[in-house]
Amino acid sequence: MRAVDLIRKKRDGGELTPDEIGFFVRGVAADQIPAYQASAWLMAVVLCGMSAGETEAMTAAMTASGSRLDLSAVARPKVDKHSTGGVGDKTSPVLAPLAAACGVAVPMVSGRGLGHTGGTLDKLESIPGFRTVLTPDEIRGVLDRTGCCLVGQTETLAPADRVLYALRDATATVESVPLIAASIMSKKLAADLDGLVLDVTVGRGAFMKTTTQARELADCLVAIGNAAGVRMRAVLTAMDAPRGCAVGNALEMAECFATLRGEGPDDLTTLSVELAARMVEAAGLETSLEEARTRVGAALDDGRGLETLRETIEAQGGDPRVVDAPARMPSVPTVDRVPAPRSGYLAALDAELVGRAAVVLGAGRDQVDHAVDHAVGVVVRVGMGEPVTAGDPVVELHHRETRGLDAARELVTRAVRIDDVAPPPPPRILETVA
Repeated sequence: MRAVDLIRKKRDGGELTPDEIGFFVRGVAADQIPAYQASAWLMAVVLCGMSAGETEAMTAAMTASGSRLDLSAVARPKVDKHSTGGVGDKTSPVLAPLAAACGVAVPMVSGRGLGHTGGTLDKLESIPGFRTVLTPDEIRGVLDRTGCCLVGQTETLAPADRVLYALRDATATVESVPLIAASIMSKKLAADLDGLVLDVTVGRGAFMKTTTQARELADCLVAIGNAAGVRMRAVLTAMDAPRGCAVGNALEMAECFATLRGEGPDDLTTLSVELAARMVEAAGLETSLEEARTRVGAALDDGRGLETLRETIEAQGGDPRVVDAPARMPSVPTVDRVPAPRSGYLAALDAELVGRAAVVLGAGRDQVDHAVDHAVGVVVRVGMGEPVTAGDPVVELHHRETRGLDAARELVTRAVRIDDVAPPPPPRILETVA
């Protein structure tokens, strides 16, 4: 079997067998297929697509390229949540401890931010001492102690994905539903899950700009998971405006703590409870979504979710005092306020532009190996649909020594739209796919 033959077959619209896909993925992981051939094959996939069978075979091969995280000794049902990304998307540090407080084991493998979207690992690393790289034994230990563990992808989980992801990013082959789905699910299946809840974001701040695109991806992810015996739940959620008020790592973690105290923004609270409830239902701990919502709501109201996050922070080497004293996380002394240009109602806040503003301030990265400034970011001071008066602050820019300040101010000014009439409340969950 030769790589060039597989490139030609896919280029001509042929369907590859599981053996052919396995040969290709193993060759990439072992550095036996050069980058130029792997890139040519990826472009052929983007142009010609993959069948459901090919996508499942590729996911299985990528999962098998490394070791699996053995969680068989964990007694609780194991359920994770995956979001396709967005701006201010901070549900993970809220819903993971809520689900854990309800009896779910949450081995959450998260990623870093790239482009205008944020990453859960960057947010968690705002906490002094918090470790996102743990050994399998340490992961099992944290799960036994607190019920949830928030970590990054290990070196041995789906290593073929790291190689292919880097090539896709550099060769304009990111926008392929089969490749996106195989990348996501290979890591999730390697984590030995019983269930997986998908938050597929749609809109200006998401990678999927339309519900049609998002539905196609969600259907593909659900099919892969179901074929592997994982209980799948999936929703399409709105990402035209930032989620919550804060965009930036330490700022977002402070908002997570407030949310678990019952003091967070309505959209973040509602969506976190909804997703956590789906995790509880997928775990088989409740027979209906309504019962699961009640169970999660109780864990929020009585503070068990907050205490679980505090315990998880301590178990992963972080300073648990940040939960009650967010000022222990990095901060900047300089805040620039962007005023409303006229009176009216906040009708739109372009999530992509706000995300880009946070990036130019230093909160995000344009390349995977770039560092982030955990202290800087954007805070929205007016809720969607709320009235504003000309000159009142709408957005705050938390910046360091004016780095990127002018560009960030210009971006958020463009992001804000004020109308004379209050818009209807925006939907949070657009569709339930599974």
